[in-house]
Amino acid sequence: MATPAAGPFSADLAYENFLTLSTSGASPFTGALGEPSSNEWLPLQGTIASGTHAVWTHRLDRLALSYTTAHAEITIGRQAISWATTLFLTPADPFAPFDPSDPFREYRAGVDAARVRVFPGPFSEVDGAFRVADTPGGRKITAAARGKASLGALEASAWGGVVFGDPAGAVGATFTAAGAAFRGELELRRSSGRTVVRGAVGVDRSFQVSGRTLYLVGEYQRDGFGAASAAALPAVFVSPAAARGELQTYGRDEVALQATYQIYPLIGLEALSLVNLDDGSALLAPAASWSAGSNLTVRAGIFLGVGPEGMQAIAPGSEYGPAPFTLYASAAAFF
Repeated sequence: MATPAAGPFSADLAYENFLTLSTSGASPFTGALGEPSSNEWLPLQGTIASGTHAVWTHRLDRLALSYTTAHAEITIGRQAISWATTLFLTPADPFAPFDPSDPFREYRAGVDAARVRVFPGPFSEVDGAFRVADTPGGRKITAAARGKASLGALEASAWGGVVFGDPAGAVGATFTAAGAAFRGELELRRSSGRTVVRGAVGVDRSFQVSGRTLYLVGEYQRDGFGAASAAALPAVFVSPAAARGELQTYGRDEVALQATYQIYPLIGLEALSLVNLDDGSALLAPAASWSAGSNLTVRAGIFLGVGPEGMQAIAPGSEYGPAPFTLYASAAAFF
């Protein structure tokens, strides 16, 4: 990563390599383990080598140029854009969603777009974005504008435009009370002749337990693009929304629960669970992190699917039941 700047101009650069080794075929039931969507319009990614059990790809995840003044910012190129209100399950975000089951991506993937942000006041913002994406259904346009303002403990936002060529609009709000943040977002989308409702609500709060910080997050998502039952999962796997990379989860009704606790200044514990309320399956993801140095973080954890397995991708018994047991470890160095 690099962020060079000269006067009002700045650039954002990030280059990534992904080497995936597998003893079996890819599973559609877990995250891409760091590899983002390939729908982007600019030819800034590709496959270096591939085989039966290994794939080596690379990608410029950021390649953007910005011009900033006292009250506005213009950015063109591959950049991270997020209009989400909730933290994990963000169906009303019209750009690349964050994958909650990906242990290696700590930030959202970049998208190819032109963006203008205007700041009328210290607590308000007007944001407009134009994106071109090459999807399996052809080249699609996303063009939308959003307004956001804060008043005391309330932050509210609304956006409207077209998302992958579909008319859409959304509202979002965050309210802080009793030391907790209450969040919600709701999108209405006209897609393939029907109106799709996508939304999420959540709450997050920090507590002091034995002199350490315990942070809890709970969110519920209702996604009209998701499967209402296990029998509907195969159709959702190959749906246009899934092919465009819009789905964080495949179920219609999902819950995300996370707890993080700093048991020692350098050691943290985390427990994340994704629960499909329609088929009763869950993905459990406990993890631990260690700050091994001022510029080195080590992390390890597991993914465990719970629920009916069925016949894998042919006739899955549930969303998370067929997920393979996965053990991972990572080291992040900053220099």
